[in-house]
Amino acid sequence: MSPDHPPGLDLDRLRGLLEREQPGLVNGPLTGRLIEGGRSNLTYAVSDGTSKWVVRRPPLGHVLATAHDMKREHRVISALHPTAVPVPRTVLLCEDEEVLGAPFYVMDFVEGTPYRTAGQLAPLGAERTRGAVLNLVDTLVELHAVEPGEVGLADFGRPEGFLDRQLRRWGKQLDASRNRELAGIDELHAALGRSLPVSPAPAVVHGDYRLDNVLIGEHDEIRAVLDWEMSTLGDPLTDLGLLVMYSMPLGMPDSPVSTTAEAPGHPTPAELIERYAARSGRDVSAVSWYTAFAWFKLAVILEGIHYRYTLGRTVGRGFDRIGDLVPVFIRHGLTTLQEG
Repeated sequence: MSPDHPPGLDLDRLRGLLEREQPGLVNGPLTGRLIEGGRSNLTYAVSDGTSKWVVRRPPLGHVLATAHDMKREHRVISALHPTAVPVPRTVLLCEDEEVLGAPFYVMDFVEGTPYRTAGQLAPLGAERTRGAVLNLVDTLVELHAVEPGEVGLADFGRPEGFLDRQLRRWGKQLDASRNRELAGIDELHAALGRSLPVSPAPAVVHGDYRLDNVLIGEHDEIRAVLDWEMSTLGDPLTDLGLLVMYSMPLGMPDSPVSTTAEAPGHPTPAELIERYAARSGRDVSAVSWYTAFAWFKLAVILEGIHYRYTLGRTVGRGFDRIGDLVPVFIRHGLTTLQEG
């Protein structure tokens, strides 16, 4: 397939659908390209030469029931668009699998840069890097300030028992990919279970909130929060814990999984926590638990990738080093919990 016709994106069918559902939106033939960097769902940039949109669909060959995923993503973005949370405007949701072979949705294209590594942030300089990351915290505060019922998301999740379910879920994920001895991981899982905090009032939780899941504008503002596939109603401090985790140096040069913490000017975890607490008014005294849980969750995800690598089911570079990271994440998790 040519670059303008990437796999999983039938541009003629897509154009036909858009012309039927949104007459006058498209002016001419469409071109499309796959946007790299997504973890699971596929993201394409599509243009008619004048305007640009984004199409999100499940992975190729995905056999699970995926309409729910696309519908949830479309629903939460549509609900948040009128709020202070920066998200793209949605154009349509298509659950008819005849069009692209899977459910998908279309939203406006937002200009901006996703920063994935400390090296990519470095050209901004220390002052601008600091500002961008603090803006990330402020946007998280805006998200957690949204009253779910007021935007039609009162039934978007089951917040009761959220942390207990999360911990059990990731424990099951670990068991599903357990094929080697991992010192300390059961200890970390058990310790998290013994010290479950009492959750604050539920909020819309992004589920994977970090710098490379937002688009930064030319004035270092957050133009759009992306990748809502793990969003739900739950404990907002899980988002803060993950953001804090990604703001801590791994201490591993050339790691295949990077944090942006080493970038000059990057705020410290303590500064991020303090800013979130001051602007949200929330009690963050248990943030060490949430950060340790984030280390555990990422250790499980990485172990799953390592497990698939050992079975020969991964494609690309860097997978041979993922397994070495897992013990590092476990140690960080245990240390964070003990220090908390």
